[in-house]
Amino acid sequence: MARKSKKSLIADAQERLEKKWAAVCERASNGCLTDELVDTDLVETIKSSVNCKTKTYRYVLPTQVLAKLTDHSLDCRSLQAGEGKAGSFDARTIAHSVIVPFDGGNQNVLGGSEEPYVSNPLRVPSVSVQYQGAQKDGAGWGLLCKVLDRVEEESNPIFTESVLTQILVEIHRRLAEVHIVYPAPLRISLGRTIDLVERFLVDHSGGDRAQAVACAAFQLIGKKFGLFATVRREVINAADASTGLAADIECLADNGEVVLAVEVKDKELTVAQIENKIQNARSKKIANLLFVAQKGVLANEHPGLPQLLEAKFAVGQNAYVFDLKQLLGVVLALMPEGARPEFLQMVGHQLDEYRSDLRHRRAWRELLGAI
Repeated sequence: MARKSKKSLIADAQERLEKKWAAVCERASNGCLTDELVDTDLVETIKSSVNCKTKTYRYVLPTQVLAKLTDHSLDCRSLQAGEGKAGSFDARTIAHSVIVPFDGGNQNVLGGSEEPYVSNPLRVPSVSVQYQGAQKDGAGWGLLCKVLDRVEEESNPIFTESVLTQILVEIHRRLAEVHIVYPAPLRISLGRTIDLVERFLVDHSGGDRAQAVACAAFQLIGKKFGLFATVRREVINAADASTGLAADIECLADNGEVVLAVEVKDKELTVAQIENKIQNARSKKIANLLFVAQKGVLANEHPGLPQLLEAKFAVGQNAYVFDLKQLLGVVLALMPEGARPEFLQMVGHQLDEYRSDLRHRRAWRELLGAI
């Protein structure tokens, strides 16, 4: 089988990478970002390499394995076409034409190098233990050799594809730890702030976006009004029972007492959900409970809500239901103008701190950047 031309190799590699990356991102969005390989030793080696202290090395596995998958006649250990061995090729072509743009489009997750393959560590004919002694980071080089040698030993397109998927899984995990800069404006009107939040909440997120917005709001309330000292929550997929929290968000006084529990819903709230959460708060001796509902209370259950809340008030439970948009409007209107940009920045911090999916963090950054 004839080797692909340089142009064809680049085009095919780009297409493969886009499809594989989209699939990995989809798995992550569905909470299914599990390891692709069953060989735990190889998984750990790939993980260590993707997160290697030597920036140049982080580009090597995605470049070399992608090239191998695109054209299996290539030797994935080769760095230079002039090496003269069977399967040798110019790996720099794939690195600079495919992997560098991919890196730039994903928060420079690999390090933001514009020309990783012209650096000193890769000025050798191939990724081989033969050149390990000349490397400052010999251990990191050894990791690369171990993975690429294994790919060549197997010489199986299915295995090569699984290795590439595992590399992309580790890159996605690394990306989740990358700090995104949220360009909050220096000044923004109340109406524009509310509109921004509404647009952010349009896309389905399993409640993640709504919790980030609500928690940021209560952090701001605590800071500006001094109503509570700290605000805490857990990652979106954690059940309240498993975290020990009375609700999605807890607001605490200086002495650690929970003075307000906040339940956040991005769907219509039901009376049964309200009653169940009130009972949970009572068992933890929390008197004040706030329901923040993005879509309000289920229409056919709304008439019975006032009576329920009155009955709970009579026995010492203060429970209230607010629409998220209305709550934000009142809270931000009562604060100085400078609190609005601060709130927008706090939403970003919430998305980062609680490891929200990359697409939610990017969406918030893009909305802020468009102002």
